[in-house]
Amino acid sequence: MRQFYILFGVEKVSPVVTQLNWSHYLMLLSFKDSKKINYYINQVVSRNLSKRQLQDIIKSKEYERLPEETKRKLISSGEVPIVTDYIKNPIVIKANTKDKEKINEKILQRLILEDIPSFLKELGEGFTFVENEYKIKIGETYNYIDLLLYNIKYRCYVVVELKVVPLKKEHIGQIEVYMNYIDKDLKTIYENNTVGIIICLKDNKYYIEYCSNKNIISREYNLV
Repeated sequence: MRQFYILFGVEKVSPVVTQLNWSHYLMLLSFKDSKKINYYINQVVSRNLSKRQLQDIIKSKEYERLPEETKRKLISSGEVPIVTDYIKNPIVIKANTKDKEKINEKILQRLILEDIPSFLKELGEGFTFVENEYKIKIGETYNYIDLLLYNIKYRCYVVVELKVVPLKKEHIGQIEVYMNYIDKDLKTIYENNTVGIIICLKDNKYYIEYCSNKNIISREYNLV
């Protein structure tokens, strides 16, 4: 009880702490980092998580997989989160295949589609599935977007491209063309600009660093 008072009886922990039950508290008592505790408290409240669901996101190291910039924003009262802030890195994808080394983009897409709710939760809040292999026509050529999503909270389309190789600079050019198409031919004046997510085997922060379009991000995937 003393440990409970030390961790939860102070102002630095979220004011919504009273909305948790004792089972939730027991799982958080082992943590020493108040920022980490605060994150999981807010997730329980905002997502209405049960004890088991909280256990699952802790086990998956959800907080640890947040970008450092996002963790900084969590403790800053003056900064408003953006659509990409809560996209984990790496993104965990459930795999029912024994041979995880011999995987292609079609198989990776199938694994995602088999448990699309879990995948959307890896991306954060408000993501909904629109279509896979979304067909677009550029000139006389048909192209196919691996996954087209929509974020209800931030009112924007989200283009997802899957790569089973390390990130390459041409991947950025490809997804930017797709994003521009969606912005020009699908987005309405009431929606924000399209976001692009490249999910790849291995990230390369330097390519993204020198990308002029800040709506493009890259994330590694981890098959479990």
